[in-house]
Amino acid sequence: MASTPYPPPLQPTYPDRDGTMATELPPTRVALVTGAAQGIGEAIARQLADDGLDIALNDIPQKLDQLSAVAKVIESKGCRATIVTGDVTVEEDVASMVSKTAAELGALDVMIANAGIFLFKPLLDTSVEEWERMLAINGKGVFLSIKYAAKKMIEQGRGGRIICAASVAGIRGSPVCGIYCASKFAVRGLVQSAALELKQHGITVNAYCPGFIATPMIALPGDEENGGTGQTIKKLLNYPAEVGKPSNVANTVSYLAKPESAFVTGQSMVIDGGLTMS
Repeated sequence: MASTPYPPPLQPTYPDRDGTMATELPPTRVALVTGAAQGIGEAIARQLADDGLDIALNDIPQKLDQLSAVAKVIESKGCRATIVTGDVTVEEDVASMVSKTAAELGALDVMIANAGIFLFKPLLDTSVEEWERMLAINGKGVFLSIKYAAKKMIEQGRGGRIICAASVAGIRGSPVCGIYCASKFAVRGLVQSAALELKQHGITVNAYCPGFIATPMIALPGDEENGGTGQTIKKLLNYPAEVGKPSNVANTVSYLAKPESAFVTGQSMVIDGGLTMS
């Protein structure tokens, strides 16, 4: 029996600011970036503002001062910024940050599920509590971000972009960061499934997979002596590629957020200096 084809993607219309409907993109699109207080999340927020998007910045409440500094940078670029603190592992927080973004900035067009943590530790020394925290932030947090962003985008009826943080550690396993690898493999599975479910609504879902990027998340003792964040891990794992910059990732995310990327969905875009090749 022939399978039932997916419905064709919607050709969404976009409400102009005066309430009329147009077939072009709205004058200003809106992005929500989780984990935006520093590192890759901050770089993505800055780049999307350079691209002309208004930005909702999310991180945990303890990082409010850092978020405020990022918001000032966004506003200096001529874009609107709002801060929506919350924990991506708490369903009510994620639902609230999505609704606040739409209420304060007028819509949600691009969701960047960036928040995540890293653990450099052998499996045999890893506790169940560390496993659960890793899967909660890196896995559940992405699931909830996809779920509530998609609900809002479907409600708006104008399509959208959902872009999630995976990793080269989600492409192949690596020693001494096994539960991190597991969490990022989970992200790639979520992305592929969500891409198939949401294509009928004009929503694309993709992942970005950085290699080692110089951010505070992967800093270890000895980095200062070794020449910068990430260099200690690079030496310990005999990592053959260069340590990248947050801007290297932000530029890839910038493309995935653009209208021109409409034919790209379910993909894991690798940014790792040539470590992995397909």
